[in-house]
Amino acid sequence: LPGTGTCYQQAKRVLHAAVPDRLHAREREMGVIRQFLREYVCGRRPGSLYVSGAPGTGKTACLSRILLDCKDELAGSKTIVLNCMSLSSPQGAFPAVAQQLGLPAADGREGMRRLEERLTAKGPMVLLVLDELDQLESKGQDVLYTLFEWPRLPGSRLVLVGLANALDLTDRSLARLGARTAGSPRLLHFPPYTREQLTAILQERLGQVAGDPILDDAALQFCARKVSAVSGDARKALDVCRRAVEVVELEVRSQTLLKPLPSGE
Repeated sequence: LPGTGTCYQQAKRVLHAAVPDRLHAREREMGVIRQFLREYVCGRRPGSLYVSGAPGTGKTACLSRILLDCKDELAGSKTIVLNCMSLSSPQGAFPAVAQQLGLPAADGREGMRRLEERLTAKGPMVLLVLDELDQLESKGQDVLYTLFEWPRLPGSRLVLVGLANALDLTDRSLARLGARTAGSPRLLHFPPYTREQLTAILQERLGQVAGDPILDDAALQFCARKVSAVSGDARKALDVCRRAVEVVELEVRSQTLLKPLPSGE
């Protein structure tokens, strides 16, 4: 078949868990995050937002999309995005933030004092996005408490957005911050994707490949049903379909190699 290889490669490309232009079934959540950033970062008010939800429910993708879309609005502030998975220990969050703020390396109490001074001094708003926040759980939870206390310091210019898989992180770890007190983190939960939503995501991705559909609609429905029953993880659904395309691609390739083609094809 002319161009077979390319259609499989295109399919695999669109099934990668990249940040799409439009996130399906996440309009409400995107609206909440956008409104929060406008109210706090653009409104020059310190505050925090805690985003929870199982893996593959679109937390990071939504935030990445919004940061891209709102680049101009956020241009007057300093944005720091930190994936906590990359830190060797929970305490490593502090030097990582300090470095992004251009502070000289300093350990322990001195480092913390300088950081807090910088975040409460006059200057542009600082938007700190901490992805995989669960990684910062530690004995006594000092790291998490300290981070969520920063926007509440007098004169603070920090807006903190934390993304985590654990829904009960705030109940368990941040109870001390008081769920109802002024200045406590706003909460936003991303529910697992439903079967219908997963089907729509897969169809939308594969619809970008020209020509006949590569994966049968019944197969997409089957994949969406299985994944929604277990986790509602869109990345898992994309992975399963990508793997299926790879299997077919290999089969087609081996058949093409074995069979002599009729002349003129």
